Amino acid sequence: MRVRNVESRRVVKGLFAACTATALAVVPATAAAVPSQPANLDEELNVNAVNRHLAAFQRIAHQNDGNRASGTSGYKASVDYVVGKLRDAGFDVSTPEFQYTKYYLDSIELSVAGEPVEVSAMEYSPATPKGGVTAPLSVVPADDSTGCEAGDYDGVDVSGTVALIKRGACTFAKKQQLAADHGASAAIIYNNVEGTLNGTLGGAEAGAIPTAAVSKSIGADLVKQAGTEATLNLQARFDEVTTENVIAQTRTGNSRNVVMAGAHLDSVPEGAGINDNGTGSAGLLETAIQLGGSPDVNNAVRFAWWGAEESGLIGSTKYVSGLTFEQQLNIAMYLNFDMIGSPNAGYFAYDGDDSDGVGAGPGPHGSGVIEQAFVDALNSQGVEVEGTDFTGRSDYGPFIANGIPAGGLFTGAEGIKTKAQAEKWGGEAGVAYDPNYHQVGDDMDNVDRQALKRNSKAIAMVVTKYAQSTEEVNGMRTRAERAQLRQAQSVRTLAASTQESQGHTCQLPLK
Repeated sequence: MRVRNVESRRVVKGLFAACTATALAVVPATAAAVPSQPANLDEELNVNAVNRHLAAFQRIAHQNDGNRASGTSGYKASVDYVVGKLRDAGFDVSTPEFQYTKYYLDSIELSVAGEPVEVSAMEYSPATPKGGVTAPLSVVPADDSTGCEAGDYDGVDVSGTVALIKRGACTFAKKQQLAADHGASAAIIYNNVEGTLNGTLGGAEAGAIPTAAVSKSIGADLVKQAGTEATLNLQARFDEVTTENVIAQTRTGNSRNVVMAGAHLDSVPEGAGINDNGTGSAGLLETAIQLGGSPDVNNAVRFAWWGAEESGLIGSTKYVSGLTFEQQLNIAMYLNFDMIGSPNAGYFAYDGDDSDGVGAGPGPHGSGVIEQAFVDALNSQGVEVEGTDFTGRSDYGPFIANGIPAGGLFTGAEGIKTKAQAEKWGGEAGVAYDPNYHQVGDDMDNVDRQALKRNSKAIAMVVTKYAQSTEEVNGMRTRAERAQLRQAQSVRTLAASTQESQGHTCQLPLK
């Protein structure tokens, strides 16, 4: 913006008047105040509207064999519901399709020393021969790397055995691959927390040997039975499935500096998936509806509901890998919401700067700032927040792998709430954040409404904050901010020039 001379003279005259008393500091223009909530959103996000979306997902599951898994009629109905709400709110919506290999488990049985053992299959585990694999049970020593490094097999011969491995420190796929590399005929992974273990090897290409899963208590019993005969009979098949993501972007805002926010829409086949991840999908959907398709924002906002997350982050991975480098560069950040209403809720924000110094390292540059924005949003509601690692278990994975700053909220899955956390947040110590994680019990009763309300409000606050300015994350200023800075620089330049021409000795600090 150009400064007119008459106004500039008034400004300079005022500046020199102040200069006679003290050295004058010309303060640079600052960014416009960022609203804490989106346009058209009440002081508190209406949790009833979010709950209505959850009720829709529950009813869809009821009408479609009890689940909303990708590739099923329940998932398609969930897509139709979300798309209809977004179009009513004024968004242009696309539903890009993708294909992936879907895993179908037909049957699984495990017996050790002739006794049946409760067991589940790791998704994408290859099948055993008809009749199963019968071999001695070996135990991989449990240590800090717990079957994740070749050295963990020093001193133990797993060749031709069914290898028993403790969960933790790396992916299930890496554990079973290392066991296979050392000659194991099959693998059993046992949980490191209470409850059943439902996991995925990440894709059809990852299955090196048949791999099953058992609970922590069963695993402890099996450790004592090393050397006894085990029989694993796992029958499964694969099929090529076509499914879709849902993508919606505001019609307004800078499309070369996009704030992207996503949640996975699919459930596991075992149930309706109301906490995992109806809650994240519903909170994000209501934020989009209240923001509207053409809000008064500086940066475009792109919303995504991902398919096939439960089969290994497939929808989000396909999406990111399909973008050119320039298209990825247009994404200022990615915000992820996977489980925001766990019934024994914790309050976690992804640890973008690895401030706790444990577990996974930091996210891409800018992720720590995003983490603080979520911490502030929950602190403003009187909630203390802990960090949670970027473990690669949700849809932020392909974004951070390509250097895109990321953050988000999480209320916990099969992890166990500590006594200190129960004192801080309420709930029950020694119990999983979600005791029904990946089970049929993940229904409308499996939600902490207070956590859902707080986190939904935090989503709205942070999405809107960055829709106005992402400067703290990536240095990108809005047009208004740039105009203010140019105007301030013009005033400083004219003031300095006039001072010099009139012989003034007072110095104007140009900050």
